[in-house]
Amino acid sequence: MNRTFAFLLSIFPFFIFAQLKSPSEFLGYEIGTQFSRHADVVSYFEHVAANSGMVTYSDYGKTNERRRLTYAVISSEENLANIEQIRTDNLRNIGILNGASSPEKAIVWLSYNVHGNEASSSEAAMNTVYKLITEHPDYLNNVVIIMDPGVNPDGRDRYVNWYNQVKATPYNPSQDATEHHEPWPGGRPNHYLFDLNRDWMWASQVETQQRLKIYNQWMPQIHVDFHEQGINDPYYFAPGAEPYHEIITPWQREFQNKIGKNNAKYFDENGWLFFTRESFDLLYPSYGDTYPLFMGAIGMTYEQAGHGRAGLGIYNDEEIELTLIDRVAHHTATGLSTIEVASAQAASLNSEFKTFFQNDNLKYKSFVLKGNADNLKALTEMLDRHEIKYGYATGGSVSGFNYYENKKGKMETDGALVVSTNQPKGKMVHVLFEPNAALSTPLTYDITAWSLPYAFGLETVASTTLVAATSTSPNTIVTNISSPNTAGYIAKWNSLKDAEFLSELLKHDIKVRFSEKELGFGGQNFGRGSLIITKSDNRNNPDFHKTVTEIANKIGRQLYASPTSYGDNLTDFGSLYVHLITSRRVAMLQGPGTSSLSYGALWHFFETQLKYPITSINTDDVAGVEWSDYDVLVLPDGNYKSILSDDIFKTLEQWVEKGGKIIAIANAMRIFEGKEGFDLKHNEMEALEKAQDTLGNMIPYAQREMESTKDFITGSIYKITLDKTHPLAFGYDDAYYSLKLGNDSYKFLNDGYNVGYITEPESVSGFSGETAKASLRNSIVFAEAKKGSGSVIYMVDDVSFRSFWQNGKLFLANAVFFVNAGVN
Repeated sequence: MNRTFAFLLSIFPFFIFAQLKSPSEFLGYEIGTQFSRHADVVSYFEHVAANSGMVTYSDYGKTNERRRLTYAVISSEENLANIEQIRTDNLRNIGILNGASSPEKAIVWLSYNVHGNEASSSEAAMNTVYKLITEHPDYLNNVVIIMDPGVNPDGRDRYVNWYNQVKATPYNPSQDATEHHEPWPGGRPNHYLFDLNRDWMWASQVETQQRLKIYNQWMPQIHVDFHEQGINDPYYFAPGAEPYHEIITPWQREFQNKIGKNNAKYFDENGWLFFTRESFDLLYPSYGDTYPLFMGAIGMTYEQAGHGRAGLGIYNDEEIELTLIDRVAHHTATGLSTIEVASAQAASLNSEFKTFFQNDNLKYKSFVLKGNADNLKALTEMLDRHEIKYGYATGGSVSGFNYYENKKGKMETDGALVVSTNQPKGKMVHVLFEPNAALSTPLTYDITAWSLPYAFGLETVASTTLVAATSTSPNTIVTNISSPNTAGYIAKWNSLKDAEFLSELLKHDIKVRFSEKELGFGGQNFGRGSLIITKSDNRNNPDFHKTVTEIANKIGRQLYASPTSYGDNLTDFGSLYVHLITSRRVAMLQGPGTSSLSYGALWHFFETQLKYPITSINTDDVAGVEWSDYDVLVLPDGNYKSILSDDIFKTLEQWVEKGGKIIAIANAMRIFEGKEGFDLKHNEMEALEKAQDTLGNMIPYAQREMESTKDFITGSIYKITLDKTHPLAFGYDDAYYSLKLGNDSYKFLNDGYNVGYITEPESVSGFSGETAKASLRNSIVFAEAKKGSGSVIYMVDDVSFRSFWQNGKLFLANAVFFVNAGVN
């Protein structure tokens, strides 16, 4: 061999390695002295993958704003050459794929920047990948790293672009400086203003849906979610705080301690403060730490001081300067420390991971569900995203805990959906479907109830025995045939898909009516709210029949083609109780004063689920709005007292009196409290107030936090009585299970309609303090106050919360289209 060629070949790896640049060299500034745009982060990872044999880099999707969602796979070159075998061996180990395996490599997933304005973590991702492959390649012999450098690119760039526009040069560390005060809505949420760290399970957002496909392909043994918290907190890492969900194993708890102690070693060496076990409990299943835990991994959140306030540097309340350079260093240290532990513990991670997926000791073996076909379909679509298996019962009956009776009961199972815990992801099934999660303490970080049978409004029995099921699903294909000789078409109304059908008809200029009465045509019964689409109303539309049937088939709505408008009972097509639905011009407030999360969930609802156009109006612009251009105004949860001045409120009041309609959600209701003509008053907790007046506050200092939980409702599910004859409740039965997020309690309306209400509070799941629960006695949940020709609809409970309470969404459609519809 030519000596020169041999020499070059021998040092070729050095040339390749020498081309690899550090983040600072590549970006042109020291990492931590500037915020990098998402595109720059992507470019750096592409550079690393092109110049290192230990990294591959791929896209897994795009955001709503068309930014790339990406992930790197990092390991030794030998492991990467065998990566598919490593991946499938892991899935065989836990029974997701068939076949035996004895995996030797651990899989660690690191997620950065799920909250866009917690922006140090994407900088740390670049720093971590570089240090890992240049300083700690030995870690990679036993470990495969999946690294997502930017879970929320839209939110990150919203924050970074704003900060780069307003920051001083050099940066100003004063807390008063503009660069430390983000404008509404901030960079935390994604495009639709969802908190992606609460969306892991519900997967309502495109980022989550696309990420889960990759997560399920890998099923890591460790998952770390990198975050930031307030500027006065130091660094938090695992172990987490109580309550732990009881499904979490002793070994998972122990391993969190093992990682925490290794992190502490490096923080102690550097003189960095940290805390553990005081915050961030492990109960609610939709976080980036709990979701992986319930999927068998060691799920953890790491929280660095900073958040959207810190910028490049800020003085905290102790007058200590917190810099972005510090924040990057801390996140880099914990990332590398976690990988170090995983590398040393690869064997035990694999063996305990396998053990987790043995589900013999679970209380419930099967959850059997019946009810609204559309809600059942929505549930199975959610299960599909998580690759959770289900089937359908072939007949017979099942006994067990009946959710709607809140006690033992029995149910016929023919055609029912069966979700069993006898599958690899059985523990997650148990967490999602169990009637009521056990609590070791009521001091929690989030909601304490989410049971899917209530969220999807399904009759359910939880059985301690395995219910036989087949994979054959009921035939749901709908084929309507155009019927030119019909007098009209009737469609039932009991789900959000029915509302989507109505929305599509209106967008195609099809005139539609709805009935306030129950209908009978051709021997078939149709409930209140049923849609009537008549040939008479649409006689000037030559494509009427074709358009209606095509839309119905596309959305899967079964139509009844009636040859006559003469009803079997007293209600005909031309009845005084059958009203024309006009296209509603809907406005919704957003901006300062509104909850960005509430607005975002409603925006997402109208735009992607109901698929009905709305006009979003910033709260800074309300004074100049011509309200006669709109029929409906939606007020998301928020504080409107400083936004709707007396003059603006008076203008809105006059608009309502002339026929306008306001939908006020959660705290938005407070603007109407005590105002003449709006019929809204708070229930007062008289007994509590009297006790405090008499005794004073004699609760010891150390007990006050626990004592305060008496006044809290932390995401508890309550049984609500409905007046199903009112248009707001069309499509529902006379009982509804509502997710109550707080203890707001309003008296029954004197002159309006109390549509959904509580007489004696009945919580079926989740925590409610005794005082807070008692305060709900004789209170409204959904109501309508008439005001002149218009009305205000009150929704104490936010049915759009995180977009996962499927059974509540029809209330919004009813509020927009049916309530106060007027006369023909």
